[in-house]
Amino acid sequence: MTSKIRKVVFPVAGLGSRFLPATKSIPKEMLPIVDRPLIDYAVEEARQAGVEHFIFITGRGKGAIEDYFDHAFELETTLSERSKREALAALSTTQLRHGAASFVRQQKPLGLGHAIWCARDIIGDEPFAVILPDELVRHERGCLAQMADAWNEKGGNIVAVAEVPDDQTFQYGIVAPGADDGRVAEVKGLVEKPAAGTAPSNLAMTGRYILSPEVFEKLKDGNLGAGGEIQLTDAMAKTIGDVPFHAVRFKGERFDCGDKAGYLAANLAYGLAREDIGPRLIELMPQIRGDLKR
Repeated sequence: MTSKIRKVVFPVAGLGSRFLPATKSIPKEMLPIVDRPLIDYAVEEARQAGVEHFIFITGRGKGAIEDYFDHAFELETTLSERSKREALAALSTTQLRHGAASFVRQQKPLGLGHAIWCARDIIGDEPFAVILPDELVRHERGCLAQMADAWNEKGGNIVAVAEVPDDQTFQYGIVAPGADDGRVAEVKGLVEKPAAGTAPSNLAMTGRYILSPEVFEKLKDGNLGAGGEIQLTDAMAKTIGDVPFHAVRFKGERFDCGDKAGYLAANLAYGLAREDIGPRLIELMPQIRGDLKR
Protein backbone atom coordinates (compact mmCIF):
# COMPACT_ATOMS: atom_id res chain seq x y z
CA MET A 1 0.00 0.00 0.00
CA THR A 2 1.35 3.41 -0.96
CA SER A 3 2.08 6.03 1.67
CA LYS A 4 0.91 8.89 -0.56
CA ILE A 5 -1.85 9.69 -3.03
CA ARG A 6 -0.26 8.99 -6.42
CA LYS A 7 -3.30 8.78 -8.72
CA VAL A 8 -6.30 10.96 -9.43
CA VAL A 9 -9.47 10.30 -11.42
CA PHE A 10 -11.22 13.04 -13.40
CA PRO A 11 -14.76 11.97 -14.44
CA VAL A 12 -15.20 14.02 -17.63
CA ALA A 13 -17.66 11.96 -19.67
CA GLY A 14 -20.74 14.09 -18.94
CA LEU A 15 -22.76 15.75 -21.70
CA GLY A 16 -22.64 19.27 -20.23
CA SER A 17 -26.27 19.75 -21.21
CA ARG A 18 -26.70 22.82 -18.98
CA PHE A 19 -24.26 24.69 -21.22
CA LEU A 20 -25.78 23.85 -24.58
CA PRO A 21 -25.37 24.93 -27.32
CA ALA A 22 -21.71 25.73 -26.42
CA THR A 23 -21.07 22.14 -25.35
CA LYS A 24 -22.44 20.71 -28.58
CA SER A 25 -18.87 20.81 -29.91
CA ILE A 26 -16.75 21.76 -26.86
CA PRO A 27 -16.42 19.53 -23.79
CA LYS A 28 -17.77 21.25 -20.69
CA GLU A 29 -14.40 20.75 -19.03
CA MET A 30 -12.75 22.82 -21.78
CA LEU A 31 -14.84 25.91 -21.08
CA PRO A 32 -12.40 28.66 -20.03
CA ILE A 33 -12.06 30.44 -16.74
CA VAL A 34 -10.42 33.60 -18.14
CA ASP A 35 -7.84 31.91 -20.40
CA ARG A 36 -7.46 28.38 -19.01
CA PRO A 37 -10.03 25.58 -19.26
CA LEU A 38 -11.64 24.13 -16.17
CA ILE A 39 -9.78 20.84 -16.53
CA ASP A 40 -6.42 22.66 -16.41
CA TYR A 41 -7.23 24.08 -12.97
CA ALA A 42 -8.19 20.60 -11.76
CA VAL A 43 -4.93 19.09 -12.99
CA GLU A 44 -2.95 21.92 -11.39
CA GLU A 45 -4.68 21.24 -8.06
CA ALA A 46 -3.77 17.55 -8.28
CA ARG A 47 -0.16 18.34 -9.15
CA GLN A 48 0.08 20.62 -6.12
CA ALA A 49 -1.03 17.70 -3.94
CA GLY A 50 1.80 15.52 -5.29
CA VAL A 51 -0.27 13.38 -7.67
CA GLU A 52 1.80 11.57 -10.32
CA HIS A 53 -0.75 9.81 -12.54
CA PHE A 54 -3.83 11.46 -14.07
CA ILE A 55 -6.76 9.29 -15.16
CA PHE A 56 -9.45 10.86 -17.35
CA ILE A 57 -12.75 8.99 -17.69
CA THR A 58 -14.03 10.27 -21.02
CA GLY A 59 -16.90 9.76 -23.42
CA ARG A 60 -17.76 10.55 -27.01
CA GLY A 61 -16.74 14.01 -28.20
CA LYS A 62 -14.10 14.49 -25.47
CA GLY A 63 -11.02 14.21 -27.69
CA ALA A 64 -10.19 17.88 -27.12
CA ILE A 65 -9.22 17.08 -23.53
CA GLU A 66 -6.66 14.52 -24.63
CA ASP A 67 -5.32 16.91 -27.28
CA TYR A 68 -5.05 19.72 -24.73
CA PHE A 69 -2.55 17.79 -22.60
CA ASP A 70 -0.45 16.74 -25.60
CA HIS A 71 2.24 18.62 -27.52
CA ALA A 72 0.94 20.93 -30.25
CA PHE A 73 4.01 20.76 -32.46
CA GLU A 74 2.79 23.02 -35.26
CA LEU A 75 1.61 25.70 -32.83
CA GLU A 76 4.76 25.49 -30.70
CA THR A 77 7.00 25.67 -33.78
CA THR A 78 5.15 28.70 -35.14
CA LEU A 79 5.31 30.51 -31.80
CA SER A 80 9.01 29.73 -31.48
CA GLU A 81 9.75 31.01 -34.99
CA ARG A 82 7.92 34.23 -34.16
CA SER A 83 9.70 34.58 -30.78
CA LYS A 84 6.37 34.50 -28.92
CA ARG A 85 8.01 33.55 -25.62
CA GLU A 86 5.10 34.48 -23.36
CA ALA A 87 2.69 32.42 -25.42
CA LEU A 88 5.08 29.46 -25.36
CA ALA A 89 5.42 29.76 -21.60
CA ALA A 90 1.63 29.70 -21.27
CA LEU A 91 1.61 26.28 -22.94
CA SER A 92 4.11 24.77 -20.52
CA THR A 93 1.48 23.75 -17.94
CA THR A 94 -0.60 21.92 -20.54
CA GLN A 95 1.83 19.05 -21.01
CA LEU A 96 1.90 16.01 -18.77
CA ARG A 97 4.93 13.81 -18.24
CA HIS A 98 5.20 10.90 -20.69
CA GLY A 99 3.11 8.00 -19.42
CA ALA A 100 1.54 10.10 -16.66
CA ALA A 101 -1.93 10.29 -18.25
CA SER A 102 -4.49 7.57 -18.96
CA PHE A 103 -7.73 8.04 -20.90
CA VAL A 104 -10.55 5.54 -20.35
CA ARG A 105 -13.81 5.56 -22.30
CA GLN A 106 -17.03 5.26 -20.29
CA GLN A 107 -19.28 3.75 -22.95
CA LYS A 108 -22.58 4.35 -21.14
CA PRO A 109 -23.64 7.28 -18.90
CA LEU A 110 -24.35 5.16 -15.83
CA GLY A 111 -23.37 7.68 -13.17
CA LEU A 112 -20.38 8.89 -11.18
CA GLY A 113 -19.94 5.56 -9.41
CA HIS A 114 -19.68 3.78 -12.74
CA ALA A 115 -17.14 6.34 -14.00
CA ILE A 116 -14.93 5.63 -10.97
CA TRP A 117 -15.41 1.88 -11.48
CA CYS A 118 -14.01 2.27 -15.00
CA ALA A 119 -10.65 3.27 -13.48
CA ARG A 120 -10.30 0.20 -11.26
CA ASP A 121 -7.62 -1.61 -13.28
CA ILE A 122 -5.42 1.49 -13.42
CA ILE A 123 -5.88 2.35 -9.74
CA GLY A 124 -5.19 -1.16 -8.48
CA ASP A 125 -4.88 -1.72 -4.73
CA GLU A 126 -4.01 1.79 -3.56
CA PRO A 127 -5.80 4.90 -2.32
CA PHE A 128 -6.64 7.49 -4.95
CA ALA A 129 -8.19 10.92 -5.39
CA VAL A 130 -11.21 12.06 -7.40
CA ILE A 131 -11.70 15.63 -8.61
CA LEU A 132 -14.86 16.87 -10.32
CA PRO A 133 -13.49 19.64 -12.58
CA ASP A 134 -16.63 21.78 -12.61
CA GLU A 135 -16.26 22.31 -8.85
CA LEU A 136 -13.56 24.99 -8.76
CA VAL A 137 -11.86 25.94 -5.47
CA ARG A 138 -9.65 29.03 -5.35
CA HIS A 139 -7.04 29.12 -2.61
CA GLU A 140 -3.28 29.57 -2.35
CA ARG A 141 -3.08 25.94 -1.22
CA GLY A 142 -5.29 23.65 -3.25
CA CYS A 143 -8.26 21.80 -1.77
CA LEU A 144 -6.79 18.35 -2.52
CA ALA A 145 -3.51 19.23 -0.77
CA GLN A 146 -5.50 20.25 2.31
CA MET A 147 -7.36 16.93 2.16
CA ALA A 148 -4.09 15.03 1.81
CA ASP A 149 -2.98 16.54 5.13
CA ALA A 150 -6.05 15.04 6.79
CA TRP A 151 -5.53 11.72 5.00
CA ASN A 152 -1.95 11.52 6.25
CA GLU A 153 -3.33 11.89 9.77
CA LYS A 154 -6.55 9.86 9.56
CA GLY A 155 -6.18 7.49 6.58
CA GLY A 156 -9.21 5.83 5.01
CA ASN A 157 -11.71 7.92 3.06
CA ILE A 158 -11.73 11.72 3.03
CA VAL A 159 -14.35 13.99 1.44
CA ALA A 160 -14.29 17.77 1.10
CA VAL A 161 -17.38 19.50 2.50
CA ALA A 162 -18.85 22.97 2.69
CA GLU A 163 -21.80 24.29 4.66
CA VAL A 164 -24.81 25.07 2.45
CA PRO A 165 -28.18 26.67 3.32
CA ASP A 166 -30.69 24.19 4.71
CA ASP A 167 -33.05 24.80 1.79
CA GLN A 168 -30.35 23.69 -0.67
CA THR A 169 -29.30 20.39 0.91
CA PHE A 170 -31.53 18.43 -1.47
CA GLN A 171 -29.12 19.32 -4.29
CA TYR A 172 -26.08 17.61 -2.73
CA GLY A 173 -24.64 14.53 -1.14
CA ILE A 174 -24.90 15.29 2.60
CA VAL A 175 -22.70 14.06 5.46
CA ALA A 176 -24.11 12.79 8.76
CA PRO A 177 -21.29 13.89 11.10
CA GLY A 178 -19.96 12.34 14.28
CA ALA A 179 -17.06 13.70 16.32
CA ASP A 180 -16.14 17.12 14.95
CA ASP A 181 -13.24 19.43 15.80
CA GLY A 182 -14.43 22.24 13.53
CA ARG A 183 -12.11 21.33 10.67
CA VAL A 184 -12.34 17.55 10.38
CA ALA A 185 -15.55 15.68 11.16
CA GLU A 186 -16.05 11.95 11.47
CA VAL A 187 -18.51 10.66 8.85
CA LYS A 188 -21.21 8.44 10.33
CA GLY A 189 -23.40 8.34 7.22
CA LEU A 190 -23.99 9.76 3.74
CA VAL A 191 -27.24 10.66 1.99
CA GLU A 192 -27.40 11.50 -1.72
CA LYS A 193 -29.75 14.45 -2.40
CA PRO A 194 -32.03 13.97 0.64
CA ALA A 195 -35.65 15.04 0.41
CA ALA A 196 -36.34 18.54 1.72
CA GLY A 197 -36.32 18.64 5.52
CA THR A 198 -34.65 15.23 5.96
CA ALA A 199 -30.94 16.11 5.65
CA PRO A 200 -28.79 14.94 8.61
CA SER A 201 -26.69 18.17 8.43
CA ASN A 202 -25.87 21.02 6.09
CA LEU A 203 -22.39 19.65 5.26
CA ALA A 204 -22.41 19.08 1.50
CA MET A 205 -19.80 17.11 -0.41
CA THR A 206 -18.11 19.33 -2.96
CA GLY A 207 -16.51 17.21 -5.65
CA ARG A 208 -13.23 16.20 -3.98
CA TYR A 209 -12.58 12.72 -2.59
CA ILE A 210 -9.69 10.60 -1.36
CA LEU A 211 -10.83 6.99 -1.40
CA SER A 212 -9.56 3.61 -0.29
CA PRO A 213 -9.62 0.89 -2.98
CA GLU A 214 -12.29 -0.92 -0.91
CA VAL A 215 -14.81 1.32 -2.66
CA PHE A 216 -14.42 -0.80 -5.81
CA GLU A 217 -15.80 -3.81 -3.92
CA LYS A 218 -18.93 -1.78 -3.20
CA LEU A 219 -19.24 -0.59 -6.80
CA LYS A 220 -18.78 -3.93 -8.55
CA ASP A 221 -22.41 -5.04 -8.12
CA GLY A 222 -23.61 -2.04 -10.16
CA ASN A 223 -26.56 -1.27 -7.89
CA LEU A 224 -28.60 1.70 -9.08
CA GLY A 225 -29.33 4.60 -6.76
CA ALA A 226 -30.76 8.11 -7.07
CA GLY A 227 -31.63 9.07 -10.63
CA GLY A 228 -31.32 5.46 -11.79
CA GLU A 229 -27.51 5.76 -11.77
CA ILE A 230 -24.66 4.00 -9.98
CA GLN A 231 -23.96 6.48 -7.20
CA LEU A 232 -20.49 6.93 -5.74
CA THR A 233 -22.11 8.24 -2.56
CA ASP A 234 -23.91 4.91 -2.01
CA ALA A 235 -20.68 2.94 -2.45
CA MET A 236 -18.78 5.23 -0.08
CA ALA A 237 -21.52 4.90 2.53
CA LYS A 238 -21.11 1.11 2.47
CA THR A 239 -17.43 1.47 3.46
CA ILE A 240 -18.33 3.24 6.72
CA GLY A 241 -17.20 0.96 9.53
CA ASP A 242 -14.76 -0.87 7.25
CA VAL A 243 -12.30 2.02 6.87
CA PRO A 244 -11.89 5.36 8.69
CA PHE A 245 -14.07 8.05 7.09
CA HIS A 246 -13.77 11.81 7.61
CA ALA A 247 -14.95 15.08 6.08
CA VAL A 248 -12.69 18.13 5.74
CA ARG A 249 -13.88 21.72 5.76
CA PHE A 250 -11.43 23.21 3.27
CA LYS A 251 -10.17 26.76 3.09
CA GLY A 252 -10.96 28.59 -0.14
CA GLU A 253 -13.67 30.01 -2.37
CA ARG A 254 -15.82 27.41 -4.11
CA PHE A 255 -17.44 28.04 -7.48
CA ASP A 256 -19.99 25.64 -8.93
CA CYS A 257 -19.04 25.94 -12.59
CA GLY A 258 -21.67 23.39 -13.58
CA ASP A 259 -24.10 26.26 -12.99
CA LYS A 260 -24.12 29.21 -15.41
CA ALA A 261 -24.15 31.86 -12.68
CA GLY A 262 -21.40 30.07 -10.76
CA TYR A 263 -19.33 29.79 -13.93
CA LEU A 264 -19.65 33.51 -14.66
CA ALA A 265 -18.84 34.34 -11.03
CA ALA A 266 -15.65 32.28 -11.30
CA ASN A 267 -14.59 34.16 -14.42
CA LEU A 268 -15.12 37.49 -12.66
CA ALA A 269 -13.29 36.40 -9.50
CA TYR A 270 -10.30 34.97 -11.34
CA GLY A 271 -10.22 37.91 -13.76
CA LEU A 272 -10.27 40.50 -10.98
CA ALA A 273 -7.40 38.69 -9.25
CA ARG A 274 -5.19 38.97 -12.33
CA GLU A 275 -2.76 41.90 -12.37
CA ASP A 276 -2.80 42.01 -16.16
CA ILE A 277 -6.57 42.33 -16.61
CA GLY A 278 -8.05 43.03 -13.16
CA PRO A 279 -7.69 46.84 -13.32
CA ARG A 280 -9.22 46.98 -16.79
CA LEU A 281 -12.08 44.75 -15.68
CA ILE A 282 -12.79 47.12 -12.79
CA GLU A 283 -12.93 50.00 -15.26
CA LEU A 284 -15.54 48.10 -17.26
CA MET A 285 -17.78 47.39 -14.25
CA PRO A 286 -19.87 50.58 -14.61
CA GLN A 287 -20.65 49.55 -18.18
CA ILE A 288 -21.69 46.08 -17.00
CA ARG A 289 -23.90 47.50 -14.25
CA GLY A 290 -25.41 49.96 -16.74
CA ASP A 291 -26.39 47.07 -19.01
CA LEU A 292 -28.02 45.32 -16.08
CA LYS A 293 -30.16 48.38 -15.23
CA ARG A 294 -31.60 48.65 -18.72
